[in-house]
Amino acid sequence: MAAYLQWRRFVFFDRETVKEPPGPDGTAGANKPFALPAGIAVCDSGRGSLVFGDMEGRIWFLPRSLQLSSFQAYKLRVTHLYQLKQHSILVSVGEDEEGINPLVKVWNLEKRDGGNPLCTRIFPAIPGNKPTVVSCLTVHENLNFMAIGFADGSVVLTKGDITRDRHSKTQILHEGSYPVTGLAFRQSGKTTHLFVVTTENIQSYMLSVKDYPHLELDTHGCGLRCSSLSDPSQDLQFIVAGNECVYLYQPDERGPCFAFEGQKLIVHWYRGYLIIVSKDRKTSPKSEFAGNEAQNSDKQVLNIYDLCNKFIAYSSIFDDIVDVLAEWGSLYVLTRDGKIHVLQEKDTQTKLEACKSLFLLMLFRKNLFEMAINLAKSHHLDSDGLSEIFRQYGDHLYNKGNHDGAIQQYIRTIGKLEPSYVIRKFLDAQRIHNLTAYLQTLHLQSLANADHTTLLLNCYTKLKDSSKLEEFIKTSDSEVRFDVETAIKVLRQAGYYSHAVYLAEKHEHHEWYLKIQLEDIKNYQEALHYIGKLPFEQAESNMKRYGKILMHHVPNETTELLKVLCTDYRPSGDSDGHGVLEGKKANSEEFIPVFANNSRELKAFLEHMTEVQADSPQGVYDTLLELRLQNWAHEQDEQIKEKLHSEALTLLKSGRFKTVFDKALVLCQMHNFKDGVLYLYEQGKLFQQIMHYHMQNEQYKKVIEVCELYGDQEACLWEQALGYFARKEEDCKEYVAAVLKHIENKNLMPPLLVVQTLAHNSTATLSVIKDYLVNKLQKQSRQIEQDEQRIQKYREETTRIRQEIEELKASPKIFQKTKCSICTSALELPSVHFLCGHSFHQHCFESYSESDSECPTCMPENRKVMDMIRAQEQKRDLHDQFQHQLKCSNDGFSVVADYFGRGVFNKLTLITDLPPGKAAATLEAGLQRELLIHTKRST
Repeated sequence: MAAYLQWRRFVFFDRETVKEPPGPDGTAGANKPFALPAGIAVCDSGRGSLVFGDMEGRIWFLPRSLQLSSFQAYKLRVTHLYQLKQHSILVSVGEDEEGINPLVKVWNLEKRDGGNPLCTRIFPAIPGNKPTVVSCLTVHENLNFMAIGFADGSVVLTKGDITRDRHSKTQILHEGSYPVTGLAFRQSGKTTHLFVVTTENIQSYMLSVKDYPHLELDTHGCGLRCSSLSDPSQDLQFIVAGNECVYLYQPDERGPCFAFEGQKLIVHWYRGYLIIVSKDRKTSPKSEFAGNEAQNSDKQVLNIYDLCNKFIAYSSIFDDIVDVLAEWGSLYVLTRDGKIHVLQEKDTQTKLEACKSLFLLMLFRKNLFEMAINLAKSHHLDSDGLSEIFRQYGDHLYNKGNHDGAIQQYIRTIGKLEPSYVIRKFLDAQRIHNLTAYLQTLHLQSLANADHTTLLLNCYTKLKDSSKLEEFIKTSDSEVRFDVETAIKVLRQAGYYSHAVYLAEKHEHHEWYLKIQLEDIKNYQEALHYIGKLPFEQAESNMKRYGKILMHHVPNETTELLKVLCTDYRPSGDSDGHGVLEGKKANSEEFIPVFANNSRELKAFLEHMTEVQADSPQGVYDTLLELRLQNWAHEQDEQIKEKLHSEALTLLKSGRFKTVFDKALVLCQMHNFKDGVLYLYEQGKLFQQIMHYHMQNEQYKKVIEVCELYGDQEACLWEQALGYFARKEEDCKEYVAAVLKHIENKNLMPPLLVVQTLAHNSTATLSVIKDYLVNKLQKQSRQIEQDEQRIQKYREETTRIRQEIEELKASPKIFQKTKCSICTSALELPSVHFLCGHSFHQHCFESYSESDSECPTCMPENRKVMDMIRAQEQKRDLHDQFQHQLKCSNDGFSVVADYFGRGVFNKLTLITDLPPGKAAATLEAGLQRELLIHTKRST
């Protein structure tokens, strides 16, 4: 039992009198108290209105705008009202006729009937036929239960839809000898209880079970309106206010009680507060049951209690209170004089300021902070306000030297108070345990940054607390509340390499894992194995970064991993996907620098790549060639050197160096790889370089062989060979004779140029070129004779043609043909004759001729001649072609003569027949054409 006299008093509510609303002009009635209609007997609140019932049977509604409205509900009076909070349903009890016959009416406030709320149900309230007065009324919020208490001690329960007669059932639940003074439904899950209180006892009925079992909770009761049901903050307990104490009940037992003295008139529960209206102690009580008897001169005290924090939130004296209603977030006190007083709860900050005034008086009492915390929580103070209280409490304990207690309060400020405020207070080595506890909580709430992680890990390492350290880092993935990378850095710096490696591997910080393994632990084998388990992209990047270190310490294993990485890589731990997904492969050329000091492994790697992957990058083949040439050049054993020679040459002949011909050639020249150089010259058709190579090495036979092999493709080789031997002072007659023989056969050089070339050689006597000159002169003599004969023939032919032309001009042409040139039958008139001497039947000519002006027999040959003439005409301006033929020909003079013959160097005017329909061609034009055609035939 708690004595309320020990409870502190606060003023957490502001009291005001409700004023009349302003008129249309905004001034009228602004300062006049609002007055309710006379005769108000009962009241309730909910759904945004205060509801009143008067002694004339009217029900009044007062909304927040203070615009009263009413309707006639009963003919005589209204005795009870119950407004549901979750539904627009109002239940009333009143009288329509004299006598004891109360009626229950259920109103739907959302529906209208002639401007008034719709009455959905009317039924008599009395149990059976026994007349009695209704003392109290309650309705369940689910609209399935309604209970009515009577002055004779009976309780009527209506089960079902209370808004309809058809779907509900009414029965007498309780009968007794004492008036029923209070009813309340309690819903807990699917269980429904009904509390029934009389003037002498308290009972609890379980309505969710058949037969409605009941339990007597106590043997004393209370007066009318002196019971209420608390909210979930007090576990929905039934509150019964006696004159000495206030009792709280569960459905199956009695709970705590509070010693609040005085005669209780009204009891309500509002937002965690217990509201009690009682008689002023200066006035003696007059009635125990009928607390609403006319006592106009009595003073009444309204107290508002906070049962959780045990203080009085408000206390004030009123004149004759009718009831206390809760709506719009405030309390409204109705007095008998018709006035309404509003109690507005102060904001939480104002309440705390009120508490602080007491804290200043008793600063060193711990319970003041505790009370402030409980007060703030019960009034739902925001987290910022609570955090400030915890901070002040922590500062108070810290100043007293209670560091353990202080850190617990500071922990409760996490998320609001800047962590640096607390951390600076506990940086001393003696308080490292407290700092560790704070930092741990900071991480558990996922509010730590990298600096906090660093500090916490340093605390663990300073304390040598390996168990806590392991517990901190070995959390599951879903519970990681720190910056992993920062933790790895700190652990590595502190020398906790195994912990750092664990974190790096668990959270897939591959770079840090490899750094620690390679640079700190020196476990190269494990690092290489770890890389082999990584996804392709990460394995590739890490091998590029750490490949040289791994190659230096574990060359064989590193080479094998690189082979796999560049051919068909799959992570070593990915056994499920093997053979299902196609493996990836890296660019092998990019890993060549890894083998900087490991030529043996490099050669094995490159040979493997060329064997399994023919389309390897060009750099692989280039490097392999260079490596084989180096090995060949430095090898002393003849057998091994021959093998290396064969390998290098085979690689060159693989056809992989066509696009990098120059690079391969330079490599072969650098290492003096003769066969390779000559092969590349040959592939590049650098025949002169091949010959110069043999000339530099004075390999005369090779020079002759090169000329014989490639002289047809590049004729100047023989000329260069002749010049080479001509410059030699030693006896080269044999080779000079061979060259001259070939020059003579192919007519590659003029004799004069040959003589001039050999004139520089002191050993080359006339006997060397005697045979060459004799043969050359004989050939030229024979050629002169042939030319003279051809000239004579052309002259005779020209003379004959000129005579024919003159005959055609001067004498008539006699046509003596007797047969048709087409059908070979005897000619008959009409016939067609041509100057060329062919004659035709007219019908044969018309059938076979394509043109009326051309001989069908001569036309094919004439066309060839004409085409040749046109071709010569078109080719006369082909200067580039002429220059090219002149440059590449062995006999330039013949090329020039050919172009002279085509008429390139003179302007030729071609005269052809006039088109059909024109006048007949002149004889001169015809003769010119015949002459050209005849000339072509003769040649």
